[in-house]
Amino acid sequence: MTILLLGSGGREHALAWKMLQSDQCTKLFVAPGNAGTASIATNVSLDPNDFGAVKKLVLSENIQMVVVGPEDPLVNGIYDFFKNDSELNAIPVIGPSKVGAQLEGSKEFAKEFLVKHNIPTAAYDSFTKDTVEAGCRFLETLQAPYVLKADGLAAGKGVLILNDLEEAKAELRNMLLDAKFGDASSKVVIEEFLDGIELSCFVLTDGKNYKILPTAKDYKRIGEGDTGLNTGGMGAVSPVPFADAVLLEKIETRIVKPTIEGLQKDNIEYKGFVFIGLINVKGEPIVIEYNVRMGDPETEVVMPRLKSDLVEVFNAMAKQELDKIQLEIDERSATTIMIVSGGYPEDYEKGKEITGLDTIEDSLVFHAGTKLENGKVLTNGGRVLAITSYGNTFEEAIKKSYQNINKLHFDKMNYRKDIGFDL
Repeated sequence: MTILLLGSGGREHALAWKMLQSDQCTKLFVAPGNAGTASIATNVSLDPNDFGAVKKLVLSENIQMVVVGPEDPLVNGIYDFFKNDSELNAIPVIGPSKVGAQLEGSKEFAKEFLVKHNIPTAAYDSFTKDTVEAGCRFLETLQAPYVLKADGLAAGKGVLILNDLEEAKAELRNMLLDAKFGDASSKVVIEEFLDGIELSCFVLTDGKNYKILPTAKDYKRIGEGDTGLNTGGMGAVSPVPFADAVLLEKIETRIVKPTIEGLQKDNIEYKGFVFIGLINVKGEPIVIEYNVRMGDPETEVVMPRLKSDLVEVFNAMAKQELDKIQLEIDERSATTIMIVSGGYPEDYEKGKEITGLDTIEDSLVFHAGTKLENGKVLTNGGRVLAITSYGNTFEEAIKKSYQNINKLHFDKMNYRKDIGFDL
């Protein structure tokens, strides 16, 4: 098969690396890709949200499957675009329909879905600029800290957790009246704060059957000890050491099953990844959020632990035959550490030359924000590289990643030195 993978981050490099291990993938295009995907596949310079350009590429290169990495094209309806086009509707798209993608595209839609299908989640209410003062009164009924979430897509940065009531009210007004996150915060969900430890559960579904991928935990804050601003993710560990058989059983019966059954009951077409962000509160799993694609950097630890042929799995999803697949998982731990540009997640510079890539031993390097220019690999984003290692324990894996990071260099390079510290 000739396959097209949409996206340009570390997640896409990890998916490309995994798909190319399959005998069924004879040619892989990545659009737009990065320097890492350029070394293993064919990059195509196009915007994944320009569906006309995607169609043109698919028809000219006789592409037989499209795998969607990021959330934007899914929320914008790429699945429906293919389904409703007579020239494209025979080509499977791995990702949910536009309605299904609302699980990530709208925090309010997700909360309503959770409540409707009796899936455990935090108490909440949602507000617009017309009800901002009601929102301030709702905050007064809650205990600190206060959780404010922009309803729409804000690249993982639309969530504020504040300890001071007056500051929470000021930020609510800032989000709703001053469009702090643009259109994404034209509606804001306020929810009760849950105290526990977070983890992610990844599910593959064909809309009827499901398979659970290895758990992972990522680290969102820029600073050591989980301090500072939220980022897209600074590192990840898989499996999650505290996710024992009892917790995993609760996650499957109380959350995964009712989620997939809920999609069916609501007639939502969904052939793709369901990423369930959870919090473990005193041994009870509660849903914080849904995402409709794999996480980044979690993909960089989950894919290396998947022994099964990913393209074969995608084919089974397209045909609604996921029940015929047995997933094989590597028992070892995998960890990844993100190397980021100095200044990220605020202002940072691009175009810094990266050296030392050819000296890495016993770790996988997944490119995130990189580009090739005149034979040199340059930084091209906030999160630049993910260094993934295996180990018999997560500590062993982390140690390998840090040893290899010491061989890499670019100007103002930054990374967290405490990934896994809380485990």
